[in-house]
Formats: sequence, C-alpha cells, structure tokens
Amino acid sequence: MNNKSPKDIRPAATLALVRDTKNGLEILLMQRTWGAVFLPGYYVFPGGAVDQNDTQGRDHTAGLADTEISHTMSLSEGGADYMLAAVRECFEEAGVLVAVDSDKRTISADHPVHNDRGAVFRGELSLAQLCQRHQLTIPLDRLAYLSHWITPPGPPRRFDTRFFVTKAPESQPVHHDGDETIDHVWISPAKALEENRAGQRLMTLPTLRTLRVLRDFDTADNLMRYAWANPPEPFPSQPWPATRRGKPVILEPGSPAYDEASKLDPEGEGSTKAEVVPGEAVEVAAGVIRLTAPNPGIMTGPGTNTYILGHERFTVLDPGPDHAGHIEKILELTGGQIDSVVVTHTHLDHSPGTRALKEKTGCRVYGRSAPAGASQDQKFAPDEQPEHGSLIKTDAGTLKALHTPGHASNHLCFLLVEQELLFSGDHIMQGSTVVINPPDGDMKAYLESLYDLLAESIRFIAPAHGFLMGQPEAIIDYLITHRLTREHKVAKALRKLSPVNLKDLTSKAYDDVPAAIHGVAARSALAHLLKLEADGRAAQKDGLWQTTPNT
Repeated sequence: MNNKSPKDIRPAATLALVRDTKNGLEILLMQRTWGAVFLPGYYVFPGGAVDQNDTQGRDHTAGLADTEISHTMSLSEGGADYMLAAVRECFEEAGVLVAVDSDKRTISADHPVHNDRGAVFRGELSLAQLCQRHQLTIPLDRLAYLSHWITPPGPPRRFDTRFFVTKAPESQPVHHDGDETIDHVWISPAKALEENRAGQRLMTLPTLRTLRVLRDFDTADNLMRYAWANPPEPFPSQPWPATRRGKPVILEPGSPAYDEASKLDPEGEGSTKAEVVPGEAVEVAAGVIRLTAPNPGIMTGPGTNTYILGHERFTVLDPGPDHAGHIEKILELTGGQIDSVVVTHTHLDHSPGTRALKEKTGCRVYGRSAPAGASQDQKFAPDEQPEHGSLIKTDAGTLKALHTPGHASNHLCFLLVEQELLFSGDHIMQGSTVVINPPDGDMKAYLESLYDLLAESIRFIAPAHGFLMGQPEAIIDYLITHRLTREHKVAKALRKLSPVNLKDLTSKAYDDVPAAIHGVAARSALAHLLKLEADGRAAQKDGLWQTTPNT
C-alpha cells in the first residue's frame, strides 16, 4: 500500500456510524480506556491502524475498485485498504460489521460471524479469513470518504488517518469491547459538541471537525449523498523547500514555517525564509507586510510582529515596543503616510510604539484602554475603542474587530475580511501556550473567545509571534482540546484531593511538567479552578478548593 506518509506516521482509518432517529441524526462515539497510552478516556469513532493483512480483504469486496477509491483519496493505490481497516476496527471495537452474506443481505445480530469477533480483535483471524469462513462480502460502496487528518508533530504516536462514514446496520446492536473501549453512546452531533464544550466529554480535533460536518445534516441519506459527492481536499503532505541562514532546507508538514512557505511560494521554488528575522519586511498577503520588532525572548519568540496594511495610505497593527529603530523602519516602509494604528492589546511588547507614531503622523488610534497591572501599557490612549464586530476601513481592506478576552481582558483580534486573514495578537500564538494569568487572564473567557472564532470565515492566522498559520479551524480546535484536557485533569485532581490548596493541587494536576515551573503552572491551575468555579463545579473557602455537591 502506498500511503505517502513519513515512516514514523502510521496509516489508520476510522468509521463513523450514523443512524436516523425521531429526533434527527445520531452518531456513535466510543470511549477509550483510561489506561490507553494514546488518548485515554477520549470519545472517538471506532478506528485504528491499517494492518498489512487488510490488503487481502480486497478479494472479498464489492461496489468499488481500489483504483476508484484511491483516486478519490488522492492516493496512487491502497485506498481500499483504509476502508477495510475501518470496517475491521468497527467490528473489533463496536461489534458492528458492515457486510452482506451470500444472498446480499446485511448480516444480523444472530449471524455466527459475531462469534469470531474476539479472534479478529486478538489478530488470530484477518478480515479476509473472516469473510472467507462465513462467505461474506464487504460492500465498500456503502462507505463514503469524509475527511483526512495527520497527527501533528509532538504526540508519542502519529497517524495518517482517513475518516469514513456509513449508515449503521439496523439489525446489529453496539457492544463496546471492554478492553480498548469501555463505553459507547449514540448522540446527536450537536449534543456531542455541546458536551465537549462543557467539559463533559473529551474529544480529539478530527472528531470535533467531523462532528461539525455531521451537525449540518438531518438524515443519514442526506449526509451520505453529500459525502459521496464532496470528497475532502488532500491534506498537506508534501515537503516544501525554503531557506534558513542562506542555505536551502526542506520543510515537513506541521513545521512552523510550512504554511507560510507553501502560501507565499506556491510553485515550490524555495524563495521563502524558514526564519523570522527582526527588521526584515515580509509581504505575507496582498497589501500586508510583516515587520518583526527586535525584542526576541522567552515570551516573545523571535520578536513581536507589526503588520503594515495598505498600498498608498497605511494602517499599522501592533506597533510593538517603543524601540527607535523599529519605529523608524515602520515610518520608512510607509513613507509616514499612516492613517491609523490598531492595537490588539496593551501588553508592553505590543502597544507602546503607538505614541511615537501618533506624535509623528497624527494617526488615529484604535484599541481598548489598558486594565490595571504592571504588565499593561497604562499610557495607551486610544481615539476609539472598537466594539465586537466594529469595522475599520483600511487601504488593504476592511478590518473586523473581534473582542477576544482571555489572555487579556481588553484583547482584540482583527479579521481582514476580504482576505479572510486573522490578526490574532496573543490570543493564538505559534509554538507556545498562551499565558492565562488571573485576575486579568480569564480561562472561561479565553475558551469562549476561541469558540467564537470558529464562527468566522478564516483562511490564515497572522499571529503576533511567529509565521503565518494555515488550517485555522484545526489550530483553534487544538487549543480548545488542550485546555479542556488540562481542565479535566485539574477537575480529577480536585475530586481526589478536595479540599486542597492551590500548591498541592498543582503538583497533582501538573505532574507531567517539571517541578521547577510549578510556580508558573499554579497560575494556569488557578485559571482553570476559577473557570470550574464559574461553571458551578468548584468552590473556594479559606484558601482551599473543593468540588461542589453536584459534580
């Protein structure tokens, strides 16, 4: 099988079972065991790695040839093997087998094939051998290719996963295997998303993305027709050339500079840089130049990005620190023709440069006043404080202000509407976790703001630190999932230790990070506890935290 994946990424397949009910479409979710190395306790669709023996199952299929399936999946060959793996894994984990007998009837719950489920699960019997023993055929035309996901770098296991969907056989009840899966639920996609948002069910990024697709359909037939007619776009998988320190390099998908390089150099000529160089102007979109301030550091990465929007008249977004050289470079690039300055928030690496530009050009300043705190630019004086949804006209297009509190209570993201380019400030950062430090930092507000961004039409994210980022929905889902996973661990530690002080709870909930940074982790733990308190799931008294009676 040719899956075109790097050697350290395993091909995998997942099968979403859907059914019609009087209340609308429902989807099957399986809960993984808490002892699993990969995604413990998460709710997922049945699925797993493609086995080399799955290829043999092609002799027992009907409906579609491998060449047709592979073409739909942008593979040279082997697409049928992914489908067969999805069918096999669904049988192993959920006890549901998508197959027909010699009379082309869908198999029922009392079919003897179910007695061999354990043998398939243990690897003693391949899917091909199972079909031969019971004279079964796998109708591949009953499955539709739904989506494609490659696990980003970082996790201990990475998978190149193809997602399929099919109508659940009406005559086969679900039985989770009790080993890899410990529970299952039939649930509407909207309800599943709601429960994930409430922290009640842990889910992965691709599961969430798939649920959002399924949420738009009221019947299984409508969903299947859509999936057959609209196969997903190929997932970025080809290495991309670039340069670093003047030497050619090859960027792998998922590397920090990959999305920017593939966007700015679509022909793959290797003309972009895989490094952010302070003081160097880079045109990242039509009429949008990125100029990075010379303030690199632990919190700022290569430096704070200033974005200059326009062609003849200019808008400067996040002027950065009050650094004479940086301000001079902004004035040089704009010829001093600056109509406005727009600020995402008033942390000291973002807004202080505003005053110098205001003095030299008389520009109009947009942003929200600084809240209390030593880390805030108390001298920032906006001419106008945008509301959520306010529109600001620039020579490069319309900026839509989006109030996104969490990292800072006055934080704004700005969407360049025509180009669907989001200037995310510090709300979304590349390569690091956004600091949520109470009292101005608010975890509940941060998560709600991320969910709000999912409703916007965004193609690329231009962060305050780092490169352009593509696949914005995946990035936002990752941030939400990361925070909810930590929240689950905080809540679990709270239930076990309650009542407990912040220090002891941090030691338990952050036992996966070095003890040397538990002081910093405690601020994040406090942010999670305050969110749990706002959700009615935790309470504080006399410096001790405890769970509430209804949790």
